[in-house]
Amino acid sequence: MQFEWWYWIVGGLVLIVAELAIPSFFVVWFGLGALLVGLALLVLPELSGTAQLALWTVASLAMVALWFRVFKPSLHKTRIGLAEGEVLGEIGLLVTAVAPFERGKVRFQRPILGAEEWVCLADSAIAAGERVKVVAVEGSFLKVTPA
Repeated sequence: MQFEWWYWIVGGLVLIVAELAIPSFFVVWFGLGALLVGLALLVLPELSGTAQLALWTVASLAMVALWFRVFKPSLHKTRIGLAEGEVLGEIGLLVTAVAPFERGKVRFQRPILGAEEWVCLADSAIAAGERVKVVAVEGSFLKVTPA
């Protein structure tokens, strides 16, 4: 079966518009693959139906792979709450004093979970300038004890 170039263009546009209803940011790559095949058919009108489908499949999967390998990993670098094991035992310097039921601030020599300074909680009063150790992550706060 031979598809006309405009079938691919219309199909690609339908898939790209369908992405608005499907919030996955995944279907758009298949739509862009279809647009690519439509443009290829304008340049090479003798392309067979099998070659068109193969080009669409390869182009779509290549764009999906490019998205997940190159662009999307930057979204996974900071995982607050999921990387507790990486933080436990870290030593920092208390910038502002902390007491039970009061928040303080702790600063680390190197960024932890994407930040050098964190709001912290403690079970006992600790003066500013003391070294503290992270013992738990509670929501977006670090629980600390004297080091």
